[in-house]
Amino acid sequence: MTDSTLNLWRRPLGTVPGEVWDRTDLTVLILAETGITDVPPAIGRLRRLRTLDLGHNRIAGVPEEIGDLAGLTDFLYLHDNALTALPDALGRLTALRYLNIGENRLAELPDALGAMTALVELRVQHNRLTALPGSLGTLPALRELWLRGNALTALPDSFAGLAELRELELRENALTEVPAVLAGLPRLRRLDLRGNRITALPHWLADPAALPALEKLDLRWNAVEPAPGLLAALAARGCHVLH
Repeated sequence: MTDSTLNLWRRPLGTVPGEVWDRTDLTVLILAETGITDVPPAIGRLRRLRTLDLGHNRIAGVPEEIGDLAGLTDFLYLHDNALTALPDALGRLTALRYLNIGENRLAELPDALGAMTALVELRVQHNRLTALPGSLGTLPALRELWLRGNALTALPDSFAGLAELRELELRENALTEVPAVLAGLPRLRRLDLRGNRITALPHWLADPAALPALEKLDLRWNAVEPAPGLLAALAARGCHVLH
C-alpha cells in the first residue's frame, strides 16, 4: 500500500481524526465501516483523491465541499448510510466514473447529477425514490444504472438518450408497464423488471429495431404472461426472457 492510500476500514473511529484532513497527498481514502456519522467540510482539502469510500456508516449528510474534490475520478462510495438528501455540489465531480448512493433514505435526486458526465456506473438501489430527474438521461457515458428497491412508476422521457446504457436494473419498483422510453436504446443488453406491477407487454418489444442488443429480459414476479409470438421474436434476436 502506497503512502498516498489511507485504509481505515472497520476501525472503530466514530469520528475521523483531524489529521486525516491534513493528508492532502492522499489519492485513496477508505473510511468504510468506521461508525462515523459526520463528514466535515475539511474533506474538500483532499483534492488529489481518486477514490473515496464512506460506505457502511451512519452519515446523515454530505457537505457541499465534496464538490471541491476535482481529482475524484475512480470511485465514490456513499452507500449504506442515513442520507436523506445529496448536495448539488456533487454535480461538480465531472470526472467521476462510479457513484454508489444505494441503501440510503433518498426521496429525490438533485438535477445536478446530470452534470456528472463521466459517470459509467450509477447505483441508487434501495432508496425511497418515486421519480427521477430528467437530467439523468443526459449522462453520455452511462453504461450501468441500478435502481432496485425504490418506488418508481415511470422513467423520464430523457432516458431515450442513454445511448451507451448496457444494464438497467428496475427490480422491485412500482412500474405498471415496460417504459416506452427504452424502446430505441441501441446497446441495452440486460433489462431487469422483476417484482413490478406489469400485467401486459408492449407490441414494440417484437420490433427488431427496438432494443436490438437485448440479451436478457427478466419479467419474473410480475402478473404477465408473454405471448408465444413475442417470445419467439425475442429469441430470434438472441434475447432470453425469464417470466
